Amino acid sequence: MGIGRSTFYDTPDDTTVVAEIKTICDEFEAYGYRRVGAELRHRGMVVNAKKIRRLMREHALNPKRRRRSIATTDSDHNYPIFPNLANNMSLDGPNQLWVADLSSNARAPCSKAYFIPRRSRALA
Repeated sequence: MGIGRSTFYDTPDDTTVVAEIKTICDEFEAYGYRRVGAELRHRGMVVNAKKIRRLMREHALNPKRRRRSIATTDSDHNYPIFPNLANNMSLDGPNQLWVADLSSNARAPCSKAYFIPRRSRALA
């Protein structure tokens, strides 16, 4: 026949694989290389996972990550907002101003208060 024996086992061209990966990534935007590889196998294309990772990286087909945002501060409330009285103070010695940090966690309902002297370490 005049052609090499390896021609029968020739893998598909990268352009066809990239086109198929793009259609998968457009349809399922959160799919990573593992799910893309499983979908390619489902569609009849067997491609190595390393090749899928390389092609997705080269053509910027990374999955969109959805991160949960936890609301930590509720500024939209009807309670009074107190002014910062320590804003205009001039401190020239230790133990003149103490600040407090009230921290709470949404997962742990208990709150803790931390009292820290403002200028205790600055003056030695």
